[in-house]
Amino acid sequence: MLDMQLIRKSPEEVEQALSRRGEDTSLELILHLDETRRKLLQETESMRANQNQLNRLVGRAKGTHTTDDLSALVEQVRLMGYDVGPNIASTQEHFADFLVHLGRETLSRAIDEQQADIRRLGKELESLLLYLPNLPHSSVPSGTEDEDNVTVRAWGEPPTFSFTPRPHYEIGECLDIIDFERGVKLSGTRFYVLKGAGARLQRALITFMLDIHTREHGYTEAYLPFMVKQECLVGTGSLPRFGDNLYHDAEEDYWLVPTAEVPLTNLHRNEILEPGTLPLSYTAYTACFRREKMAAGKETRGLKRGHQFDKVEMYKFTKPDHSYEELEKLVGDAEDIVRRLGIPYRVRMLCVGEMGFQSAKSYDIDVWAPGVGEWLEASSCSNCTDFQARRTHIRYRPEPGARPQFVHTLNGSGLALPRMVIAILENYQRADGTVAIPPTLQPYMGTEVIS
Repeated sequence: MLDMQLIRKSPEEVEQALSRRGEDTSLELILHLDETRRKLLQETESMRANQNQLNRLVGRAKGTHTTDDLSALVEQVRLMGYDVGPNIASTQEHFADFLVHLGRETLSRAIDEQQADIRRLGKELESLLLYLPNLPHSSVPSGTEDEDNVTVRAWGEPPTFSFTPRPHYEIGECLDIIDFERGVKLSGTRFYVLKGAGARLQRALITFMLDIHTREHGYTEAYLPFMVKQECLVGTGSLPRFGDNLYHDAEEDYWLVPTAEVPLTNLHRNEILEPGTLPLSYTAYTACFRREKMAAGKETRGLKRGHQFDKVEMYKFTKPDHSYEELEKLVGDAEDIVRRLGIPYRVRMLCVGEMGFQSAKSYDIDVWAPGVGEWLEASSCSNCTDFQARRTHIRYRPEPGARPQFVHTLNGSGLALPRMVIAILENYQRADGTVAIPPTLQPYMGTEVIS
């Protein structure tokens, strides 16, 4: 969620930043709702002050001993803006009863009505803010398409073959380690079954990645629920705007996670992290569930896009002034995994039109798949600044007794399956139809080759 103070202070700059993302958004209604709500808050506080003052005057009215004392109190109440008729001011008892009625009934009822309006305006304002994406960092390139992303570095040379390399779906069926037909029989299109060495390869990759992240990169492993409450998805930015891409159990009101980013973000929801806590780094494996509505004509054959897939996620909670430094480390941790597996890859900074809704700056790591002849995204690493922290109310204290500030959150795939399964099958295929196992993965597989 965007900072309302920033919107008040610099609405034109915010609109320009949103325009870079392709958002044709006017902030006029948001500013109007905010101004109206703040005026009501001020009026309510003024009424509360009057109510407290009237309550104090009740005791003084009951304790008056002379007509002059009573007249002075009556004049004081008139100066507060209240009409005090002659009958009311005629006796000490009448005036005290009037003050009680005015403070406890008339003002109390007016305050309740004002608070109801404040809550209504607050919900309307929040509903509008929840649909606004994060503002892009100044270093993010402009553009709306894949061609506008900027390659910042690359590693490794695509392998050369003495034969025509086959795509992974042919390799998998020939080796009897991927069964697309039975996946469709079980669940429909874009589902598959990994079996034998195929299932073991996926499990080996997950364990290998988690071991490197926890033992060498400094992450704490978490095992998380695969179903979450609605507010968890609102907190990350998946809801309300992208509900059509999610799977929802309406009866129990549980949502299947599209990524471990969702439960990891919400681990510290509504918390204030104490000094010295940050940065916090987590890694987790989860299955991921997405409806994956693809444009017509988009190639989806094989393992490239499914409604269910596995992923190892990296996640960081950081101080604001360190978040972009931590983003580079996050990307480096993902790159380290790909290099150890010997897969050629490239790192691209995404343009504003290609970034995720919650991101201020993102890098993609694409692995080369020679069988399908494509660069496939295996990781996306993003700095979400304080966007998610504002939605989830996650703050930290810079030092003991200091005022809490919002943390910055970062997430990255470390890495996504099945893209890495594709990359290994296609880069390590051999002329005899077998597939070599990367040396670093052999202890996890228990074999040097899939045959």
